[in-house]
Amino acid sequence: MSKLISKWNYPTTVRFGAGRIKELPDVLAATGIKRPLFVTDPGLAKLPVVASTLKILDDAKVSYGVFSEVKPNPVDSNLTAGIAVFKKGKHDGVIAFGGGSALDLGKLIAFQAGQTRPIWDFEDVGDWWTRADSDAIAPIIAVPTTAGTGSEVGRAGVITNEATHTKKVIFHPKLLPAIVIADPELSVGMPGFITVGTGMDALAHCLEAYCAPGYHPMADGIAVEGARLVFENLPKAYANGKDLVARAHMMSAAAMGAAAFQKGLGAIHSLSHPIGALYDTHHGMTNAVFMPYVLAFNRDSIEERIARLAAYCGIKGGFDGFAKAIIKLRKELKVPHALPGLIKGLDMDKKRKALIADMAVVDPTAGGNPVKLTKKAALTLLENAIAGTV
Repeated sequence: MSKLISKWNYPTTVRFGAGRIKELPDVLAATGIKRPLFVTDPGLAKLPVVASTLKILDDAKVSYGVFSEVKPNPVDSNLTAGIAVFKKGKHDGVIAFGGGSALDLGKLIAFQAGQTRPIWDFEDVGDWWTRADSDAIAPIIAVPTTAGTGSEVGRAGVITNEATHTKKVIFHPKLLPAIVIADPELSVGMPGFITVGTGMDALAHCLEAYCAPGYHPMADGIAVEGARLVFENLPKAYANGKDLVARAHMMSAAAMGAAAFQKGLGAIHSLSHPIGALYDTHHGMTNAVFMPYVLAFNRDSIEERIARLAAYCGIKGGFDGFAKAIIKLRKELKVPHALPGLIKGLDMDKKRKALIADMAVVDPTAGGNPVKLTKKAALTLLENAIAGTV
Protein backbone atom coordinates (compact mmCIF):
# COMPACT_ATOMS: atom_id res chain seq x y z
CA MET A 1 0.00 0.00 0.00
CA SER A 2 3.02 2.32 0.29
CA LYS A 3 2.70 3.26 -3.39
CA LEU A 4 -0.93 4.31 -3.01
CA ILE A 5 -0.05 7.84 -1.96
CA SER A 6 -1.13 10.81 -4.05
CA LYS A 7 -2.56 14.32 -3.97
CA TRP A 8 -5.90 15.08 -5.62
CA ASN A 9 -7.39 18.40 -6.70
CA TYR A 10 -10.73 18.70 -8.52
CA PRO A 11 -12.60 21.38 -10.40
CA THR A 12 -14.54 24.42 -9.51
CA THR A 13 -18.23 25.41 -9.58
CA VAL A 14 -19.74 24.70 -13.00
CA ARG A 15 -23.16 25.99 -14.04
CA PHE A 16 -23.92 23.49 -16.78
CA GLY A 17 -26.85 23.52 -19.18
CA ALA A 18 -28.46 25.15 -22.18
CA GLY A 19 -29.34 28.80 -21.70
CA ARG A 20 -27.26 29.34 -18.56
CA ILE A 21 -25.27 32.15 -20.17
CA LYS A 22 -28.17 34.35 -19.02
CA GLU A 23 -26.82 33.89 -15.49
CA LEU A 24 -23.60 35.77 -16.29
CA PRO A 25 -24.54 38.91 -14.29
CA ASP A 26 -25.36 36.72 -11.26
CA VAL A 27 -22.03 34.95 -11.63
CA LEU A 28 -20.19 38.27 -11.73
CA ALA A 29 -21.93 39.31 -8.52
CA ALA A 30 -21.10 35.98 -6.89
CA THR A 31 -17.40 36.44 -7.62
CA GLY A 32 -17.33 40.12 -6.68
CA ILE A 33 -16.35 41.30 -10.14
CA LYS A 34 -17.77 44.75 -10.92
CA ARG A 35 -15.75 45.78 -13.96
CA PRO A 36 -14.76 42.69 -15.99
CA LEU A 37 -12.53 42.49 -19.03
CA PHE A 38 -14.24 40.27 -21.59
CA VAL A 39 -11.51 38.29 -23.38
CA THR A 40 -12.31 36.44 -26.60
CA ASP A 41 -10.71 35.76 -29.99
CA PRO A 42 -11.02 38.01 -33.07
CA GLY A 43 -13.14 35.57 -35.07
CA LEU A 44 -15.60 34.98 -32.27
CA ALA A 45 -15.79 38.71 -31.50
CA LYS A 46 -17.52 39.26 -34.85
CA LEU A 47 -20.18 36.60 -34.30
CA PRO A 48 -23.70 36.98 -32.86
CA VAL A 49 -22.84 34.76 -29.88
CA VAL A 50 -20.56 37.49 -28.51
CA ALA A 51 -23.00 40.28 -29.32
CA SER A 52 -25.82 38.47 -27.52
CA THR A 53 -23.61 37.81 -24.50
CA LEU A 54 -22.48 41.41 -24.26
CA LYS A 55 -26.14 42.46 -24.48
CA ILE A 56 -26.78 40.43 -21.34
CA LEU A 57 -24.12 42.54 -19.63
CA ASP A 58 -25.53 45.75 -21.08
CA ASP A 59 -29.03 44.91 -19.91
CA ALA A 60 -27.66 44.27 -16.43
CA LYS A 61 -25.80 47.62 -16.58
CA VAL A 62 -22.42 45.94 -16.12
CA SER A 63 -19.43 48.12 -17.05
CA TYR A 64 -16.97 46.04 -19.06
CA GLY A 65 -14.13 46.16 -21.58
CA VAL A 66 -13.40 43.85 -24.50
CA PHE A 67 -10.07 42.41 -25.62
CA SER A 68 -9.81 40.11 -28.64
CA GLU A 69 -6.17 40.22 -29.82
CA VAL A 70 -5.73 36.48 -29.34
CA LYS A 71 -3.89 34.25 -31.80
CA PRO A 72 -4.99 30.61 -32.26
CA ASN A 73 -1.79 29.73 -30.40
CA PRO A 74 -1.51 32.68 -27.97
CA VAL A 75 1.86 34.43 -27.78
CA ASP A 76 3.44 36.64 -25.16
CA SER A 77 2.73 39.85 -27.12
CA ASN A 78 -0.99 38.99 -26.90
CA LEU A 79 -0.59 38.74 -23.14
CA THR A 80 1.28 42.05 -22.92
CA ALA A 81 -1.43 43.80 -24.93
CA GLY A 82 -4.19 42.26 -22.85
CA ILE A 83 -2.58 43.30 -19.57
CA ALA A 84 -2.27 46.87 -20.87
CA VAL A 85 -6.01 46.95 -21.62
CA PHE A 86 -6.80 45.37 -18.25
CA LYS A 87 -4.82 48.02 -16.38
CA LYS A 88 -5.99 50.96 -18.48
CA GLY A 89 -9.63 49.98 -17.94
CA LYS A 90 -9.06 49.42 -14.21
CA HIS A 91 -10.71 46.02 -14.51
CA ASP A 92 -11.09 43.80 -11.47
CA GLY A 93 -11.68 40.43 -13.10
CA VAL A 94 -11.83 38.55 -16.37
CA ILE A 95 -14.57 36.81 -18.34
CA ALA A 96 -12.65 34.35 -20.54
CA PHE A 97 -15.02 33.54 -23.40
CA GLY A 98 -14.31 31.17 -26.27
CA GLY A 99 -12.12 28.22 -27.13
CA GLY A 100 -8.89 27.17 -25.48
CA SER A 101 -6.89 30.12 -26.82
CA ALA A 102 -9.21 32.77 -25.41
CA LEU A 103 -9.69 30.87 -22.16
CA ASP A 104 -5.95 30.43 -21.63
CA LEU A 105 -5.09 34.03 -22.47
CA GLY A 106 -7.94 35.43 -20.40
CA LYS A 107 -6.79 33.40 -17.41
CA LEU A 108 -3.20 34.51 -17.89
CA ILE A 109 -4.19 38.19 -18.12
CA ALA A 110 -6.00 37.88 -14.79
CA PHE A 111 -2.98 36.09 -13.35
CA GLN A 112 -0.13 38.20 -14.69
CA ALA A 113 -1.61 41.74 -14.52
CA GLY A 114 -0.73 42.03 -10.83
CA GLN A 115 2.67 40.28 -10.91
CA THR A 116 6.10 41.94 -10.93
CA ARG A 117 8.08 38.97 -12.26
CA PRO A 118 8.02 37.87 -15.93
CA ILE A 119 5.45 35.26 -16.95
CA TRP A 120 8.17 32.70 -17.68
CA ASP A 121 9.07 32.62 -13.99
CA PHE A 122 5.80 30.76 -13.37
CA GLU A 123 6.27 27.92 -15.82
CA ASP A 124 4.94 24.55 -14.65
CA VAL A 125 8.29 23.44 -13.27
CA GLY A 126 8.60 22.19 -9.71
CA ASP A 127 7.15 24.73 -7.30
CA TRP A 128 7.74 27.80 -9.48
CA TRP A 129 4.08 28.73 -9.01
CA THR A 130 4.86 29.70 -5.42
CA ARG A 131 6.83 32.68 -6.79
CA ALA A 132 3.56 34.40 -7.69
CA ASP A 133 1.74 36.93 -5.52
CA SER A 134 -1.51 35.02 -5.02
CA ASP A 135 -3.34 38.06 -3.65
CA ALA A 136 -2.68 39.96 -6.90
CA ILE A 137 -4.48 37.42 -9.10
CA ALA A 138 -7.83 38.72 -10.33
CA PRO A 139 -10.90 36.44 -10.24
CA ILE A 140 -11.77 34.56 -13.42
CA ILE A 141 -15.06 33.46 -14.94
CA ALA A 142 -14.74 31.00 -17.82
CA VAL A 143 -17.30 30.50 -20.56
CA PRO A 144 -16.25 27.82 -23.08
CA THR A 145 -17.71 27.94 -26.58
CA THR A 146 -15.85 24.87 -27.82
CA ALA A 147 -15.56 21.37 -26.41
CA GLY A 148 -11.90 20.47 -26.30
CA THR A 149 -9.22 21.99 -24.09
CA GLY A 150 -11.19 21.98 -20.86
CA SER A 151 -9.22 25.07 -19.87
CA GLU A 152 -12.33 26.25 -18.06
CA VAL A 153 -11.60 23.73 -15.29
CA GLY A 154 -7.81 23.84 -15.53
CA ARG A 155 -5.20 25.44 -13.29
CA ALA A 156 -2.84 26.31 -16.14
CA GLY A 157 -2.58 28.27 -19.36
CA VAL A 158 -0.45 27.63 -22.44
CA ILE A 159 1.41 30.47 -24.15
CA THR A 160 4.12 30.60 -26.81
CA ASN A 161 7.37 32.42 -26.15
CA GLU A 162 7.87 34.34 -29.40
CA ALA A 163 11.62 34.68 -28.86
CA THR A 164 12.22 30.93 -28.59
CA HIS A 165 9.15 29.62 -30.47
CA THR A 166 8.39 27.31 -27.58
CA LYS A 167 5.06 26.65 -25.87
CA LYS A 168 5.14 27.12 -22.13
CA VAL A 169 2.65 25.86 -19.57
CA ILE A 170 2.04 28.41 -16.81
CA PHE A 171 0.60 26.95 -13.63
CA HIS A 172 -1.00 28.33 -10.49
CA PRO A 173 -3.91 26.98 -8.42
CA LYS A 174 -5.70 30.35 -8.74
CA LEU A 175 -5.70 30.08 -12.53
CA LEU A 176 -8.68 27.81 -11.91
CA PRO A 177 -11.75 29.92 -12.73
CA ALA A 178 -13.97 30.74 -9.77
CA ILE A 179 -17.12 29.84 -11.70
CA VAL A 180 -17.70 28.25 -15.12
CA ILE A 181 -20.75 28.69 -17.31
CA ALA A 182 -20.87 25.63 -19.57
CA ASP A 183 -23.73 26.35 -21.97
CA PRO A 184 -23.77 23.93 -24.93
CA GLU A 185 -25.90 26.36 -26.95
CA LEU A 186 -22.80 28.53 -27.30
CA SER A 187 -21.01 25.77 -29.23
CA VAL A 188 -23.74 25.17 -31.81
CA GLY A 189 -22.18 27.46 -34.42
CA MET A 190 -18.74 25.84 -34.38
CA PRO A 191 -17.34 24.99 -37.83
CA GLY A 192 -16.75 21.30 -38.53
CA PHE A 193 -12.95 21.60 -38.45
CA ILE A 194 -13.07 23.21 -34.99
CA THR A 195 -15.64 20.69 -33.75
CA VAL A 196 -13.31 17.87 -34.74
CA GLY A 197 -10.09 19.48 -33.55
CA THR A 198 -11.44 20.41 -30.15
CA GLY A 199 -13.22 17.08 -29.75
CA MET A 200 -10.08 15.12 -30.54
CA ASP A 201 -8.20 17.30 -28.07
CA ALA A 202 -10.66 16.17 -25.39
CA LEU A 203 -10.06 12.56 -26.39
CA ALA A 204 -6.29 13.06 -26.25
CA HIS A 205 -6.61 14.46 -22.73
CA CYS A 206 -8.70 11.53 -21.58
CA LEU A 207 -6.50 8.95 -23.28
CA GLU A 208 -3.19 10.30 -22.06
CA ALA A 209 -4.43 10.95 -18.53
CA TYR A 210 -5.71 7.37 -18.33
CA CYS A 211 -2.40 5.99 -19.59
CA ALA A 212 -0.15 8.20 -17.46
CA PRO A 213 1.72 6.34 -14.72
CA GLY A 214 0.81 6.90 -11.11
CA TYR A 215 -2.13 6.16 -8.85
CA HIS A 216 -5.19 8.34 -9.39
CA PRO A 217 -8.35 6.23 -9.71
CA MET A 218 -10.66 9.26 -9.77
CA ALA A 219 -8.79 10.72 -12.73
CA ASP A 220 -8.82 7.30 -14.41
CA GLY A 221 -12.57 6.93 -13.94
CA ILE A 222 -13.31 10.38 -15.30
CA ALA A 223 -10.95 9.85 -18.25
CA VAL A 224 -12.62 6.56 -19.19
CA GLU A 225 -16.12 8.03 -19.22
CA GLY A 226 -14.84 11.11 -21.04
CA ALA A 227 -13.36 8.94 -23.78
CA ARG A 228 -16.62 7.03 -24.13
CA LEU A 229 -18.55 10.28 -24.50
CA VAL A 230 -16.21 11.41 -27.28
CA PHE A 231 -16.49 8.16 -29.25
CA GLU A 232 -20.27 8.28 -28.95
CA ASN A 233 -20.93 11.97 -29.49
CA LEU A 234 -18.18 13.60 -31.55
CA PRO A 235 -19.33 11.98 -34.82
CA LYS A 236 -22.89 13.14 -34.04
CA ALA A 237 -21.79 16.71 -33.32
CA TYR A 238 -19.72 16.73 -36.51
CA ALA A 239 -22.56 15.33 -38.64
CA ASN A 240 -25.13 17.70 -37.18
CA GLY A 241 -23.74 20.82 -35.57
CA LYS A 242 -27.15 21.64 -34.10
CA ASP A 243 -27.38 18.39 -32.13
CA LEU A 244 -27.56 20.01 -28.70
CA VAL A 245 -27.44 16.71 -26.82
CA ALA A 246 -24.21 15.69 -28.57
CA ARG A 247 -22.80 19.18 -28.02
CA ALA A 248 -23.64 18.96 -24.31
CA HIS A 249 -21.96 15.59 -23.92
CA MET A 250 -18.88 16.88 -25.74
CA MET A 251 -18.71 19.91 -23.47
CA SER A 252 -18.80 17.53 -20.52
CA ALA A 253 -16.08 15.35 -22.07
CA ALA A 254 -13.85 18.39 -22.54
CA ALA A 255 -14.12 19.37 -18.89
CA MET A 256 -13.61 15.76 -17.85
CA GLY A 257 -10.42 15.48 -19.90
CA ALA A 258 -8.98 18.56 -18.24
CA ALA A 259 -10.01 17.36 -14.78
CA ALA A 260 -8.34 14.04 -15.48
CA PHE A 261 -5.09 15.27 -16.93
CA GLN A 262 -3.84 16.61 -13.63
CA LYS A 263 -2.64 13.00 -13.43
CA GLY A 264 -0.46 13.63 -16.49
CA LEU A 265 -0.32 13.86 -20.27
CA GLY A 266 2.21 12.36 -22.63
CA ALA A 267 3.97 12.21 -25.99
CA ILE A 268 0.89 13.18 -28.02
CA HIS A 269 1.03 16.59 -26.37
CA SER A 270 4.80 16.87 -26.10
CA LEU A 271 5.11 16.40 -29.88
CA SER A 272 2.05 18.50 -30.66
CA HIS A 273 3.29 21.51 -28.71
CA PRO A 274 6.45 22.18 -30.78
CA ILE A 275 4.57 21.57 -34.03
CA GLY A 276 1.96 24.11 -32.96
CA ALA A 277 4.59 26.62 -31.88
CA LEU A 278 6.60 26.33 -35.09
CA TYR A 279 3.81 25.85 -37.66
CA ASP A 280 0.84 27.49 -35.90
CA THR A 281 -1.33 24.40 -36.36
CA HIS A 282 -4.58 23.79 -34.51
CA HIS A 283 -3.58 22.12 -31.26
CA GLY A 284 -6.39 19.58 -31.09
CA MET A 285 -6.05 18.57 -34.72
CA THR A 286 -2.29 18.14 -34.24
CA ASN A 287 -3.00 15.88 -31.26
CA ALA A 288 -5.38 13.90 -33.45
CA VAL A 289 -2.68 13.36 -36.07
CA PHE A 290 -0.10 12.12 -33.55
CA MET A 291 -2.54 9.94 -31.59
CA PRO A 292 -2.22 6.54 -33.32
CA TYR A 293 1.57 6.78 -33.61
CA VAL A 294 2.02 7.47 -29.90
CA LEU A 295 -0.55 4.81 -29.00
CA ALA A 296 1.48 2.21 -30.92
CA PHE A 297 4.74 3.43 -29.36
CA ASN A 298 3.34 3.02 -25.83
CA ARG A 299 1.73 -0.36 -26.47
CA ASP A 300 3.90 -2.55 -24.26
CA SER A 301 3.18 -0.39 -21.21
CA ILE A 302 -0.53 0.24 -21.72
CA GLU A 303 -1.93 -2.79 -23.54
CA GLU A 304 -3.94 -4.12 -20.59
CA ARG A 305 -5.24 -0.67 -19.64
CA ILE A 306 -6.33 0.04 -23.20
CA ALA A 307 -8.08 -3.33 -23.36
CA ARG A 308 -10.16 -2.29 -20.32
CA LEU A 309 -10.87 1.09 -21.87
CA ALA A 310 -11.92 -0.53 -25.13
CA ALA A 311 -14.30 -2.85 -23.32
CA TYR A 312 -15.90 0.04 -21.46
CA CYS A 313 -16.35 1.98 -24.71
CA GLY A 314 -17.98 -1.05 -26.36
CA ILE A 315 -15.01 -1.62 -28.67
CA LYS A 316 -14.11 -5.23 -29.35
CA GLY A 317 -10.63 -6.61 -29.89
CA GLY A 318 -8.65 -5.20 -26.97
CA PHE A 319 -5.71 -2.96 -27.82
CA ASP A 320 -5.80 -3.75 -31.55
CA GLY A 321 -9.52 -3.06 -31.68
CA PHE A 322 -9.07 0.24 -29.89
CA ALA A 323 -6.21 1.30 -32.19
CA LYS A 324 -8.39 0.51 -35.21
CA ALA A 325 -11.27 2.46 -33.65
CA ILE A 326 -9.02 5.53 -33.36
CA ILE A 327 -8.07 5.25 -37.04
CA LYS A 328 -11.71 4.77 -38.00
CA LEU A 329 -12.82 7.77 -35.94
CA ARG A 330 -10.13 9.98 -37.48
CA LYS A 331 -11.15 8.91 -40.97
CA GLU A 332 -14.84 9.54 -40.28
CA LEU A 333 -14.00 13.01 -38.99
CA LYS A 334 -11.63 13.77 -41.90
CA VAL A 335 -8.56 14.10 -39.68
CA PRO A 336 -5.37 14.03 -41.78
CA HIS A 337 -3.60 10.72 -41.36
CA ALA A 338 -0.14 12.30 -41.45
CA LEU A 339 1.47 15.69 -40.83
CA PRO A 340 1.73 16.68 -44.52
CA GLY A 341 -2.07 16.58 -44.63
CA LEU A 342 -2.15 19.07 -41.77
CA ILE A 343 0.71 21.33 -42.82
CA LYS A 344 0.66 22.31 -46.49
CA GLY A 345 4.01 22.17 -48.27
CA LEU A 346 5.69 20.49 -45.31
CA ASP A 347 9.40 20.08 -46.00
CA MET A 348 11.21 19.27 -42.79
CA ASP A 349 15.00 18.94 -42.88
CA LYS A 350 17.11 17.06 -40.34
CA LYS A 351 17.89 20.22 -38.38
CA ARG A 352 14.21 21.08 -37.97
CA LYS A 353 13.35 17.49 -36.99
CA ALA A 354 16.11 17.51 -34.38
CA LEU A 355 14.82 20.81 -33.02
CA ILE A 356 11.29 19.41 -32.67
CA ALA A 357 12.60 16.30 -30.93
CA ASP A 358 14.67 18.43 -28.55
CA MET A 359 11.61 20.55 -27.76
CA ALA A 360 9.42 17.48 -27.27
CA VAL A 361 11.61 15.75 -24.70
CA VAL A 362 11.79 18.82 -22.46
CA ASP A 363 8.09 19.67 -22.77
CA PRO A 364 6.39 19.41 -19.35
CA THR A 365 3.98 16.80 -20.70
CA ALA A 366 6.74 14.39 -21.76
CA GLY A 367 7.26 13.15 -18.22
CA GLY A 368 3.74 11.72 -18.11
CA ASN A 369 4.26 9.36 -21.02
CA PRO A 370 4.15 5.72 -19.90
CA VAL A 371 7.30 5.00 -21.95
CA LYS A 372 10.28 7.33 -21.54
CA LEU A 373 10.36 9.77 -24.45
CA THR A 374 13.97 9.99 -25.56
CA LYS A 375 15.17 12.17 -28.41
CA LYS A 376 15.56 9.05 -30.56
CA ALA A 377 12.00 7.99 -29.81
CA ALA A 378 10.67 11.48 -30.50
CA LEU A 379 12.46 11.50 -33.86
CA THR A 380 11.00 8.10 -34.74
CA LEU A 381 7.50 9.21 -33.80
CA LEU A 382 7.91 12.37 -35.85
CA GLU A 383 9.14 10.40 -38.86
CA ASN A 384 6.18 8.01 -38.52
CA ALA A 385 3.75 10.91 -38.35
CA ILE A 386 5.28 12.45 -41.46
CA ALA A 387 5.25 9.18 -43.41
CA GLY A 388 1.91 7.99 -42.07
CA THR A 389 3.40 4.73 -40.79
CA VAL A 390 1.64 3.36 -37.72
